[in-house]
Amino acid sequence: QGGGSAVIDMENMDDTSGSSFEDMGEMHQRMKEEEEEEAEGEAGAAEEEDGEFLGMKGLRGQLGRQVADQMWQVGKRQASRAFSLYANIDILRPYFDVEPIQVRARLLESMIPVKMINFPQKIAGELYGPLMLVFTLVAILLHGMKTSDTIIREGTLMGTAIGTCFGYWLGVSSFIYFLAYLCNAQITMVQMLSLLGYGLFGHCITLFVTYNIHFHSLFYIFWLGVGGLSTLRMVAVLVSRTVGHTQRLILCGTLAALHMLFLLYLHFAYHKVVEGILDTLEGPNMPPFQRVARDIPVVSNAVLNTTAKAIALTL
Repeated sequence: QGGGSAVIDMENMDDTSGSSFEDMGEMHQRMKEEEEEEAEGEAGAAEEEDGEFLGMKGLRGQLGRQVADQMWQVGKRQASRAFSLYANIDILRPYFDVEPIQVRARLLESMIPVKMINFPQKIAGELYGPLMLVFTLVAILLHGMKTSDTIIREGTLMGTAIGTCFGYWLGVSSFIYFLAYLCNAQITMVQMLSLLGYGLFGHCITLFVTYNIHFHSLFYIFWLGVGGLSTLRMVAVLVSRTVGHTQRLILCGTLAALHMLFLLYLHFAYHKVVEGILDTLEGPNMPPFQRVARDIPVVSNAVLNTTAKAIALTL
């Protein structure tokens, strides 16, 4: 010491003088703990935010599932209704369940007027025969349109024929059924369709013959004979099911007039009768008659004087 020794006595050093590694370690540990606490706090806040987001997302998922379930139920109900509609077609089966022999017998009966009108006559409640007769009338009318060179400006020949025949069948049946309801006649809509449908059998025969045989008088014979018989059959059936003379007159007169006038319309609207008669009488290649002006020669005065003297001597 006295000689200026440079030896340092480490035992006499104060621990608190200056910084130590232990204090630095403690500070570093505290800072690390604080950072961990802050990280945990941030993680907790993030978890809370994620929970809220997942909650909203779950709510949206539940709403989506509910909407999907509702759409599925609606589609299922619509599909079940469609299948039930096809299943309800079986309801119409009794109206078309008929044997060909029965249809043939009813066709023949439609041309024979009944005599007993004191009790209601039986009407076949089936639609197979009337529907086939309407389609047959459509085919015959289409044949008449083609042979007469009918020109339809709006629509087609097939559409016009179908609209005319089905329009008459359904329209007149509905109108007569409404009139029968007012006149207190005992008949249903299906029976009215069947009665009027079988009544078209006479129209089919008349038009088929007159469209192929071009005689004007032949049509009137079939119109009064065949068409009249089918009309009388329907009139007799309605008379047997209606009470009251006035009601019978109104109902049966309306039906007879519409049925006979419809046959006249089908014949004259889609068949060239007048042109066929003129071609038969004059010939298809005969030129039309023309009037030609001729020059009259001038008569001289001498001829006139001679003629006057001859007449005077005669008198």
